[in-house]
Amino acid sequence: MSKIRHYIARQELPVDAQAAFHYHDRPGALNRLIPPWESVKVEHSDQSLKPGSRVILKASAAGIPVRWVAEHTDYEPPKRFCDTQLSGPFSLWNHQHCFSEINDSTTDAKSVLTDQIEYRLPLGGLGDLFGSGKALQTIEAMFAYRHRITQNDLQLYSRYDTQSLSIAISGSSGLVGQSLSNMLGLFGHQVKPIVRRKKQTADEQAPWSESPEDGTLSGFDAVVHLAGKSIASGRWNAGLKKEIQESRVKKTRQLCELLASRKQPPKVLVCASATGIYGNRGEEILDEESHLGQATTKGSGFLVEVGKQWEEACRPAIDAGIRVVHARFGIILSPKGGALQKMLTPAKFLGGALGSGKQWWSWISLDDAIGGIYHCIKSDELDGPVNFVSPNPIQNKEFVNTLGQAISRPAIFPAPAPILRLALGEMAEGLLLSSARVIPSKLLHSDYQFRFTDLGEFLRYTLGRDRKRSEDQVLKT
Repeated sequence: MSKIRHYIARQELPVDAQAAFHYHDRPGALNRLIPPWESVKVEHSDQSLKPGSRVILKASAAGIPVRWVAEHTDYEPPKRFCDTQLSGPFSLWNHQHCFSEINDSTTDAKSVLTDQIEYRLPLGGLGDLFGSGKALQTIEAMFAYRHRITQNDLQLYSRYDTQSLSIAISGSSGLVGQSLSNMLGLFGHQVKPIVRRKKQTADEQAPWSESPEDGTLSGFDAVVHLAGKSIASGRWNAGLKKEIQESRVKKTRQLCELLASRKQPPKVLVCASATGIYGNRGEEILDEESHLGQATTKGSGFLVEVGKQWEEACRPAIDAGIRVVHARFGIILSPKGGALQKMLTPAKFLGGALGSGKQWWSWISLDDAIGGIYHCIKSDELDGPVNFVSPNPIQNKEFVNTLGQAISRPAIFPAPAPILRLALGEMAEGLLLSSARVIPSKLLHSDYQFRFTDLGEFLRYTLGRDRKRSEDQVLKT
């Protein structure tokens, strides 16, 4: 029989134990804490931490499907909750999540989270011999991620008043919308999805598919509009470009006209836009005061024109007195989707710079994208265009080298611009080869605290390269 092993890790938090416990106790906490590099899905959850509630996770190990069934065994808010594995990859797994107050005037921390795990590997001595190192690395990476995202989320939460808001979100099933909805729910806000089809539940808002009822999108504190046809969904042709444009311009105008007509309109609308509105600008440093790009520029011109029309489509809401924020997103990075997910495969095969590699890419982590949205909802002084990018844009050649270092692969083989244009057409120019060196002046001046400003640090975090050693290991050294 393999031996019982222990892992203990602590994380100081900026909120009291009760607030920290509530964050874990609300529906969706498990989804928020699953590392983005893991192929793990929540197949079933009772959405409870109380004894007898169960969670079933679906994962894969070496390509083999694995189900992990866990049951909660102890629940004592706000001090602790516990779970144990009923079936899964370990022969034993018991996990205690403990919360305690910190009464120390020398630190800003108000509580500490302690995770204590006892586990035993399967296959007896063989499991210990061949699997102990891998199991420990997996646990260390998981808790490096879980503790950092918990601390960062609660730091964001603690910076604003804790009044519960009612927030409607379009595009709530997309990469940004899902993460935003999840985080807002953990903060105690009421989140309702805006859908294009006819609504199927009482919570859904369906402004585009039904005759608006008196209560549709009425009485919300905030609306976040993220829906739109993906600009990377295929090679651009006349038909796809029309879909992209109408999904943004026409749908946004309809939504804003409806909001403007409500007896109880929202106080703020955060509407997605994009840094593509600046066009291909080479080395020029761009902020929200910079003039916009020219629609005649090949490739990037389409994105400039769509961006201008997209933001202008919010005019009915602005004229109605709603505070409108145009969230000009740069390249949103997450291994769960978008550009980074698509870049990982060529990077593993030693892919290098795109074109000359000198073009500036303005990037933002997914966590800062949703954190920035929350900051805009809570910051009454913010309106108009707001750049959602890291303070440190990076040239493409440095980007691919940094990604290669994060996954221990050199970035050797470039993709010449003519090949990209041949393969992707106009989209290559607009999305990959254009240069936009964008700075988030408004977010910085309004004191938004970025989680990630260094690309290498973010990639290590989001790709599972960071480690958090067990406290007993640290003491032994």
